[in-house]
Amino acid sequence: MAFVEPVTLSARGIEIVPMGLEHEAGLRAAAADGALWNIRVTSVPEPDQTRKYIEDALAARAAGTRFPFVVIESSSGSVIGSTSYHDIVPAVRRLEIGWTWYAKRVQRSHVNTTCKLLMLTHAFETLQCLVVGWRTDNFNFASQAAIERLGAKKDGVLRGHALRRDGTIRDTVMYSLRCGEWPEVQAHLLHALDKPRNS
Repeated sequence: MAFVEPVTLSARGIEIVPMGLEHEAGLRAAAADGALWNIRVTSVPEPDQTRKYIEDALAARAAGTRFPFVVIESSSGSVIGSTSYHDIVPAVRRLEIGWTWYAKRVQRSHVNTTCKLLMLTHAFETLQCLVVGWRTDNFNFASQAAIERLGAKKDGVLRGHALRRDGTIRDTVMYSLRCGEWPEVQAHLLHALDKPRNS
């Protein structure tokens, strides 16, 4: 049995569902809202690369190293982004959350906080993870700030760690959250979602 089994997570008008080829048009449309592929520090696929993006994600799912999801707006049924569990290591009950991006129209809304609450709840309470991690580009300051707002701890920087889409080599900033820290982070996220204008 796979460590991460197919699951749909939902709350506050958002659904997180397993990614499939049927989501190609929706993902292409979501990425086009803001032309997100032009941001050099993200993994958003260019329009003509969307199918390969899905196929690569599904291959990683088959290998057991990644479980990709699409994020859907319940009221319209439209795809508004994508996220994944990745670098899944069942032996130490660890995984990371990443490959996350959203259509421009839902950025700086409740969507990201809701998705993180759903995915962290599932990771710690259903999968019984001991650690959940994040990684991001050293120049993706918005992503670093968002991860830190969750309450994750900065573990360090892996220098010269990965290629960006433009061929430059990035440093990767690593963060993590341990299971003992989850109750406080959960309370923090729920409080943030109860306030007007959150992210």
